[in-house]
Amino acid sequence: MRRRLVGCLFAAMLGVAGTADAAAQNTQSTTAPALQPLLDAAPEGARLALAPITYRGPAVIRRRMELDGGGRARIEGDGHGSVLAVAADGVVLRGLVIAGSGPSHDRVDAGLVLQGRGHQVLDNRLDDVLFGIHLQGVQDSLVARNRVHGKPLPPGLRGDALRLWNSRGNRIEDNRFERARDLTLINSADNTLARNHFTDGRYGLHAVFSPRLVARGNRFEHTGTGIVVLYSPGLRLAGNHVAHSGAAGGAGIVVKESNDAEVVGNEVLHNAVGMKLDTPPAGAAHRLVVRGNRFAHNAIGLFFYGEAGSGEFSDNRFEHNLTTVAISAPGAGAGHRFTGNRWDEYQGFDRDGDGTGDLAHEVLLFADRLWMELPMAGFFRASPALELLDFLERLAPFTSPTRVLIDPRPRYSTTPHPEPSR
Repeated sequence: MRRRLVGCLFAAMLGVAGTADAAAQNTQSTTAPALQPLLDAAPEGARLALAPITYRGPAVIRRRMELDGGGRARIEGDGHGSVLAVAADGVVLRGLVIAGSGPSHDRVDAGLVLQGRGHQVLDNRLDDVLFGIHLQGVQDSLVARNRVHGKPLPPGLRGDALRLWNSRGNRIEDNRFERARDLTLINSADNTLARNHFTDGRYGLHAVFSPRLVARGNRFEHTGTGIVVLYSPGLRLAGNHVAHSGAAGGAGIVVKESNDAEVVGNEVLHNAVGMKLDTPPAGAAHRLVVRGNRFAHNAIGLFFYGEAGSGEFSDNRFEHNLTTVAISAPGAGAGHRFTGNRWDEYQGFDRDGDGTGDLAHEVLLFADRLWMELPMAGFFRASPALELLDFLERLAPFTSPTRVLIDPRPRYSTTPHPEPSR
């Protein structure tokens, strides 16, 4: 109680108490009180409850405290640098509206910059910011139920809605990110992203050298690429919804040289490519499990490039993809093992009714590999001319086809599945 009274007393001394009508009148006003004197006057561990008005930034928190805006206090930057920075441990930021960062990528101008450990960033709204929430060397912190809306710039000129650098053991949960570039993790281990929603961006999730990343229950929609994970062992992608990633060269999920990875129970819909894989050479240390996912309505369901791979694909559903599987060159992805997947193009039967096809399912490439080997021929993909050429090649092959994969026990079902959510 004493700490709360102390915070309110500081507000009264600086004449910042007012009604909601006064808050509206003070917004964007040069007479708005500065936030920094309030922060400097608050003692260690204080709870500072801000009045529902606009405060001038930028400001820096240098000691442990709780800053509560009640969902109505606004911190407005001056258009240069970051708006609010935390340079302490154990800080709680709740119910703030943060806006007006600078435009510099070199400085990484952000709405909120965090350092230290043990923070809680809850129920805040960030508007008109280049970078949203930037964690620099942050550990064991929670970022939950925030909303970040970036500046109105082309995707390549925006900043990241969320950026973790050299940060470990953090939980990013139930946030909504819009109109930003990426959600980026760099050199950041043991972090969890759960139930976040990101739309209108370049990459939904972009992780580099970030081992043991867990991303579950997130939604990535209308981005150039949904999830990109590079050189990050111990990856877990589970129950994510990735849709409408249609940029040239983009995909719903991209995994490159990330050992001991699991991609389980994801829904990957309406993308240029459902999943792209570049895996290391076969070996016990390079475990990859792709299980129980749904790849539907993509231009290409799976695309393999690089090495032969050593992944295990089971219980996945491939439905209504324009091309089910494509490869960068003969032999790419040839080491992956498939069993128990459902293929909508399977042409066999299940005469004994055990739910498994009587014959193995093979994916062979005939003339349809022309557009894979000759990029300019991709313009004619699915055209009547190329479809006719492919039909004739299958009918009377002039060359041996390339076998991309074989599933010895394909799942068989005549029950139609519901259309994906849009």
